[in-house]
Amino acid sequence: MPIRAVVLDIGGVLEVIDDEVFPGDTERRLGLPPGGFSAALAAAAPLAGDPMLGEVTEAGVRRHWRDSLGVDDDEADRMMADFWRWYAGTLDRQLFDWFASQRPERLTGILSNSAPGAREAERHHGFEQVTDDLVYSHEVGLTKPDPRIYTLTARRLGVAPAEIAFLDDVEANVSAARRAGWHAVLHRDTPSSIAALEALIADLG
Repeated sequence: MPIRAVVLDIGGVLEVIDDEVFPGDTERRLGLPPGGFSAALAAAAPLAGDPMLGEVTEAGVRRHWRDSLGVDDDEADRMMADFWRWYAGTLDRQLFDWFASQRPERLTGILSNSAPGAREAERHHGFEQVTDDLVYSHEVGLTKPDPRIYTLTARRLGVAPAEIAFLDDVEANVSAARRAGWHAVLHRDTPSSIAALEALIADLG
């Protein structure tokens, strides 16, 4: 079967993420040692659900961080701003332009493990303008590598699993996609990923 849809992950793929931004900036501002943010959350009462499954709202995460770190509302707002600045990263323009160029010959989709607020935080990158469907885990209540999210994505795009080329930077997600019948590539760097996807498309006609 020819490739009829190209599906990409976001964080670490379409977005270049700088781990110095978060929680590093928050820890430095609060005078915490490296790892202090995670340690404070680990010592606190756990969240009442998984944000990536949509079980906790963005406001609930903010409240949890505020209470776990013992900070005021202004600082909680700054922490969230740090987080979203890190989360949205910097757009990989080369990969984005290649991805957008697949249309209209092929469908394009995004499949992302995400947190409440992600769609709004990433909107400035223009993902919605270059995709036929955008699947955020927190909106559908499923996360990669759950096989059901691959089935859902293929169904929403209206293609067979074997007609999808997928790019993700997490080995477990790539392996799960292959088990679901997708053609999946592990992202290491942009030039080699584009070359691998183009080779897949060419080989499968």
